[in-house]
Amino acid sequence: MTRTLITGGFGFIGRYLTQMLVEEGQEVVLFDVATNDAFVQRAGSSVSAIKGSLANWAEVAGAIAAVKPDHVVHSGAMLPPATEMFPQAAFEVNITGSYNVLEAARLFNVSRVIYASSVASYGPDAPRDVVPNDFAQHPTGMYGVSKVCTERLGEYYHRRFNLDFRAVRFPPIFGLGRAASSGWTAFTSVAVEEAALGRPFAMRVSPETATGVLYIRDAAHSLVDIAEADDSKLTRRCYSLHGFVVTAGDLAEAIKRQIPEARITFEPDAQVTTFINSIPQKLDDSLARADWDWQPRYGLDEAVADFVKTTRDS
Repeated sequence: MTRTLITGGFGFIGRYLTQMLVEEGQEVVLFDVATNDAFVQRAGSSVSAIKGSLANWAEVAGAIAAVKPDHVVHSGAMLPPATEMFPQAAFEVNITGSYNVLEAARLFNVSRVIYASSVASYGPDAPRDVVPNDFAQHPTGMYGVSKVCTERLGEYYHRRFNLDFRAVRFPPIFGLGRAASSGWTAFTSVAVEEAALGRPFAMRVSPETATGVLYIRDAAHSLVDIAEADDSKLTRRCYSLHGFVVTAGDLAEAIKRQIPEARITFEPDAQVTTFINSIPQKLDDSLARADWDWQPRYGLDEAVADFVKTTRDS
């Protein structure tokens, strides 16, 4: 039985990934500063948790030494806007924390480390339409800086110590569990969740505002897929992913196809719209498709339908 340790295990991605790994028959250990006993109990006997901070070497090393995982999925991180408000803390968690994970994995013979990177690793010089996988990364925020730093650290550990490091770069992710406070791109998630709960929602962008997104179940699947990929076929350590591009208007219509009575309106905010329009709409995922058969499983309507059902079932 494969044993996987997930950093940030109680986070947005970690919870979905845990469910998938359990369904595959894996043993899962969640490492996080937070705790959620109810989630662990619901997940079943093959799931356990260790409370600890990525910034604390002793806690990271102690957890990996005790668990002896086959794989570590490193999805834990401090998120914006907290990363901009507290850059020193962000450095300690996101950069020192990544070093701690990689060094502990090396010392305790973890066979594979999978990292969740982000479109935030690119900067304002990235093309708006399609960003090539190997386009220069010039982020302007601490969160993006930490993602680039961890990608390079992982590549270093692969070259220097032959640690099997693999990373995926996510576009904005949407799905049940993404908090409204987790950034302006969260409006795609909040709109569906509020409609599913029978509440009105006003999008702070215009109907024609477009953004690239990836459904949360596809994000979790990608981590499983790259972990299982044949190493001899990998030409990179870091792969960009793409789901689909959707306008706010198209999203509202997709919601109404599932919930005809949904009350979705538009109250554009210039600052929010400018930010959304500054994010690349598509990351070129052709290398991921070629090297490890990456393929998103959810389009717009499939994702919204699953999102609504998941919300109402929870």
